Amino acid sequence: MYSSIKEEAYHCNMQLPKLGLVLFTFGNVSVSDRDKSVFAIKPSGVPYEELSPNDMVIVDFDGRIVEGNLRPSSDTKTHAVLYKHWDGIGGITHTHSTYATAWAQSQRDIPIFGTTHADHLTTDIPCAPPMEDDRIAGNYEYETGIQILDHFKNHNLDYKELEMMLVGNHAPFAWGKTGLKSVYNSAVLEQVAKMAFLTEQINPSAPKLKDALVKKHYERKHGRNAYYGQ
Repeated sequence: MYSSIKEEAYHCNMQLPKLGLVLFTFGNVSVSDRDKSVFAIKPSGVPYEELSPNDMVIVDFDGRIVEGNLRPSSDTKTHAVLYKHWDGIGGITHTHSTYATAWAQSQRDIPIFGTTHADHLTTDIPCAPPMEDDRIAGNYEYETGIQILDHFKNHNLDYKELEMMLVGNHAPFAWGKTGLKSVYNSAVLEQVAKMAFLTEQINPSAPKLKDALVKKHYERKHGRNAYYGQ
């Protein structure tokens, strides 16, 4: 019944070590079936080389296990919150990739320094502040999802336009219309984070990309008259 999203989730999770986005079991990808209001996600703590499609766990949008013999990722409730509140996203990727996580630990947005960043976004990549103590002591993974939602709401951000962010002192999250798009966005986030780090090492006073270049690079890929690609 759920073989399609299990296969897709497995394939997406296997991209993470190939792309250098995870070490050991430091990450997960989920893929949703919105018609059935469920998603498939990596089981908790299982090394990637030991995974199979049948190991993927099916969970509903309230975080309840629907099918599977293994415990789902410890981040499952965070994924569930995002699927439940954000229509249209089909996949979510969470990693502890080195450079993006370093920015999260620094509690800093990633500045838009160059055209690589602007090819994908027109703004800095936001970093939510660290979670309050009472929320940490409560339903932590659920509260992480609420923390992401609140940051987007409080800063008037659009999750359909900005498909990635950092959670302060934690790590990056990315999403997209499909599981593979969420993995792609996670890889872009890591590369942009690395470039921004190196930029500040070379020139601590480096200015942000000027508006004209932001507009040009974003719109040539995403605007009404986009001409990038075939």
